[in-house]
Amino acid sequence: MTKVALVTGATQGLGLALAEGLAARLGPEDTVYLTGRDIDRVTAAVATIPAGGARVRAELLDMGIPGTVERLAAQLKERHGGVDIVFGNAVMRVGPDDDPRKIVDTYTEVNNFGTTRLLRSFVPMLRDDGRLLVVASSLGTLQYLAPVLHHHFDNLTDLDAVDREVAGWRDAVKDGTARATAWPGFANIPSKIAQVAAVRTLAALRHDEDVARGILLAAVCPGMMNTPTSALWWDVSTAPTPAEAAVPLLELALGPADPEHYGQLLRHGKVLPWA
Repeated sequence: MTKVALVTGATQGLGLALAEGLAARLGPEDTVYLTGRDIDRVTAAVATIPAGGARVRAELLDMGIPGTVERLAAQLKERHGGVDIVFGNAVMRVGPDDDPRKIVDTYTEVNNFGTTRLLRSFVPMLRDDGRLLVVASSLGTLQYLAPVLHHHFDNLTDLDAVDREVAGWRDAVKDGTARATAWPGFANIPSKIAQVAAVRTLAALRHDEDVARGILLAAVCPGMMNTPTSALWWDVSTAPTPAEAAVPLLELALGPADPEHYGQLLRHGKVLPWA
């Protein structure tokens, strides 16, 4: 059976490396959808991928606009009947000089509500042995959050509950009340924890059926990478390139599924403890 893959946030960095890696490892009968929010950049990115592997198609997808993920999912279902590999890599990055109160609306719309839209829309479309991997971070564990806040993201009942918790944190950042509580000032931490919580929450609801079908739903941490955005925060001069960081993620997407990985946060194929 031909395979269909989708990579969000794929016009540069890790997303582009994932799309290129999938194209190289899949066959000419397969399709990789390279997506992003700017069609010119998406088209240019597609043009950089060497020929000879899977067909790479450009698709416009802005994860921060409600309805766009759902529309693309419906289109791919009509074209292909389902999907085999999805990398949720779209992210709005935050710099050291950004005021969290000013950017948190757009930030959560892309990084968090975009993630739950992707999970709602594409997990039900996964075919047997399918993969949906949300690119998160090792910061996405409860150890980076004050214990008094753990209940916001632990043992949630469904994705709606995840969205409500994200909205509550977002509103506290916007009105300034988060600064007077135990919420960390670095917005990336609650956001990444919420992404992993979304994966864990949905996985708890689907575990038995998905594992029986060979499906892997997980969050993944690519580790520190040498990118211009990371360089704003840290010294990344010796860090792996996006192409190097993509290799273990591609192995998860294309190799056999380990049932112990289901619903977990993975780094280099190993489970990172949630709590």
